[in-house]
Amino acid sequence: MAMARGTGIQGEDFRYLIVRPYKGGIWDVLKYLLRGDIECGSKFLESSDQGVVGGEATDHRWIILVSIVARRIIHFLGKPMELTGYGVDFFLNLLSQNGSLFGLFYNLLRGDIVIPKRGTETFISTIGHLDERMDLSQAKNLVGDLHNSTLGEGIKNVELDDRATMDLCMMASKLAYENAEVVRNVVVHHWKMHFVDFYDCWDDYQKKKLTQVFLLCDKPKDATLILINFRGTEPFDADDWSTDFDYSWYEILNLGKLHMGFLEALGVGNREDAASFHYHLQKRSTKHSYPEAAEVESSNEGHPPEMVEMSAYYMVREKLKTLFEEHKNAKYIVTGHSLGGALAILFPIVLVLHEETNLLQKLLGVYTFGQPRVGNKQLGRFMEAHINHPVPKYFRVVYCNDQVPRLPYDDKTFLYKHFGVCLYYNSCYIEQKMDEEPNKNYFGITHMIPEHLIAIWELIRSLTMGYTHGPEYKEGWFSIFLRVLGLSMPGIAAHCSVNYVNSVRLGKS
Repeated sequence: MAMARGTGIQGEDFRYLIVRPYKGGIWDVLKYLLRGDIECGSKFLESSDQGVVGGEATDHRWIILVSIVARRIIHFLGKPMELTGYGVDFFLNLLSQNGSLFGLFYNLLRGDIVIPKRGTETFISTIGHLDERMDLSQAKNLVGDLHNSTLGEGIKNVELDDRATMDLCMMASKLAYENAEVVRNVVVHHWKMHFVDFYDCWDDYQKKKLTQVFLLCDKPKDATLILINFRGTEPFDADDWSTDFDYSWYEILNLGKLHMGFLEALGVGNREDAASFHYHLQKRSTKHSYPEAAEVESSNEGHPPEMVEMSAYYMVREKLKTLFEEHKNAKYIVTGHSLGGALAILFPIVLVLHEETNLLQKLLGVYTFGQPRVGNKQLGRFMEAHINHPVPKYFRVVYCNDQVPRLPYDDKTFLYKHFGVCLYYNSCYIEQKMDEEPNKNYFGITHMIPEHLIAIWELIRSLTMGYTHGPEYKEGWFSIFLRVLGLSMPGIAAHCSVNYVNSVRLGKS
């Protein structure tokens, strides 16, 4: 087991635990699980000190087992998932661009079939086909008010915990699943807003560009609002799902524990060089707006410049600073669905660590939808003091039995905890403000029957929504098909963006 120990921000020690599911054998896992054998556990657990593996990790070894099994299964299914995703995307776009299944056969007979082209403004993602709505609803008036406002006055029209703001954030979070051309087309032509840029960002641990984020403004000159939108977990992306099930964490004493996989997705560390988290999460020198590539290489030998130049955190932060030079009176909101929600709240967390006071003063709010937990209770207390006072700025929207906000697991001794204001919607779209969603861990015999009954009710409702609430709420065959599949796992179907869009638009206190 590799042993390391270092100095964190302001002279404090840091600690970490890395779960490596592909090391060690099945007998090592079983011995560690049943007997708490530290020697066996050391074969697939790497930590900053022996006390982590022999102490708190041992207390949570059942959850570590679940993490290892889930990630091994996901890894095994990785290539089939990728190929299935390509096939599903292509088939759905083939149907939609030819009108329907009947239209596809008709065009085939005529020899005039339309072949979808990936990466174009007409190629829609699987998420987009689940919910084909692209236009804003309540947010239309908000955008109009921002366009017509005088310099410096428009921000008064943007109210947190407001339906119009939530509608804009949720639709942007859904749009983040699309390619850059689709995003540009919707922002400019449907929403009448200013598209800033779309970034495909580097994950140094996975050695891939896995993190996507786009920025928009309400208008190209003298903008009032800047919106940052992180893409969430893609349904057929094994790397995304593996990140969601990762138990590994990094701790800065006096601040708290952070989910290591999410930090890597944001681009502020790499578990292959655990000291890189210390480097990227310590207070930045005021001499540089962000660390230079040469500086990274000298501090962490073998660390590629892509870590800094193409990582999500640094790219977004530097673009924000440039935008504020152009739009002096603007403020910004960070948002995302699923994994994108985790990255959305981690972004201001790292800003706090770097003491980016000017950017934090410009933060209007953080809205996340179906977001997993990102850290422990200590982290929550630390961040509450920075972003939820004197008024709440961080809102977590949770729909009914969505499983993802209940991950990673939380119990009396477990480390992951939510913080911020929870806006919980039940299956009738009734909103409640609370600290934690009901059934916070999802799994449990007492909840199984109600969860499946609600899934049946949601399926029935999906068949009638178009008649009871209007044509924009009518669900297509693909969404209904997913709800049928979701009868076996209600928490997965509940995570779909269609439920969150409906909650925001139809929700009642």
